[in-house]
Amino acid sequence: MKAMLLHETAPLSQNPNPLSFEDWPEPKAGPGEVLIRVTVCGVCHTELDEIEGRMKPRLPIVPGHQVVGVIENGERKGQRVGAAWIASACGKCAQCLSGNENLCADFKATGRDMDGGYAEYMKVRADFVHPIPESFSDSEAAPLLCAGAIGYRSLRLANIQDGQSLGLAGFGGSNHLVLKMAKHKYPNTKVFVFSRNIEEREFALSLGAAWAGAIDQNPLAELNAVIDTTPVWGPVVEALKHLSPGGRVVVNAIRKEEADKEVLMRLDYPSQLWMEKEIKSVANVTRRDVREFLQLAEQAGIRPEFQEFELKDANRALAEIKQGKIRGSKVLKI
Repeated sequence: MKAMLLHETAPLSQNPNPLSFEDWPEPKAGPGEVLIRVTVCGVCHTELDEIEGRMKPRLPIVPGHQVVGVIENGERKGQRVGAAWIASACGKCAQCLSGNENLCADFKATGRDMDGGYAEYMKVRADFVHPIPESFSDSEAAPLLCAGAIGYRSLRLANIQDGQSLGLAGFGGSNHLVLKMAKHKYPNTKVFVFSRNIEEREFALSLGAAWAGAIDQNPLAELNAVIDTTPVWGPVVEALKHLSPGGRVVVNAIRKEEADKEVLMRLDYPSQLWMEKEIKSVANVTRRDVREFLQLAEQAGIRPEFQEFELKDANRALAEIKQGKIRGSKVLKI
């Protein structure tokens, strides 16, 4: 089969084409697994974290964890399903038994610990695939499996009530779906978008944001929560200044860029953390997050904005994410 392979990690500045388009052995499904013929795979910033070494993937690896395809074996042959970031968890530990399988010490990630969807075929544990609602096309469904599901978890952890104010720092694949979710779940909530990219700010306003500006600009409102999806620390530090007492910054990013760590030295306790403000991280997703969000997206008519690329153009899609050329999500057609 054809696949995009990562053989070594390095910054994109050193290796602008980190994935190679190769012939790769077609996977064989074992007991309890299904073989998926991949039709599309979303492109996520997490792939950059793997490629650039902020998160250590198995090597060589086929990346990709927003996968839509058709089951090719067993009783469910012909069913259209999706595979998300969560590939497996032990199912036995205290975290799994309490519903937090995303925090399992034996958590395995699609496209990091096992081959993902930048390929014509992949195998997945049968109990970790998700039926795709018929109302979504393949390319619409792919970003919902990660950008949407992790945004759904982030919005829940933001702990806001209808009528409270919500900030979004960064406005790419996930936060543009969070805006749509927030407008559906909390119709009286105003959403304030922070982005360095003028086009992203215009995009946010077109989707109904109450305000859009740079992170160091004043939205003229205290925010009850801010969801940060950026790869750097600056927006987190700045977002704390905009929080109301008891407010929360939810960091929806698996890793932050190491070169940016000195920004944390600007954190001023009296003005930014005092009054019971807090920072909370989002770690992975559960199967429940994925399935609940797919149901919500269908009910609310939430659909992502997306751009399509051919599989062999995955490096170009990743480069555009690195450069901040993001309007919605990017999807590879396999």
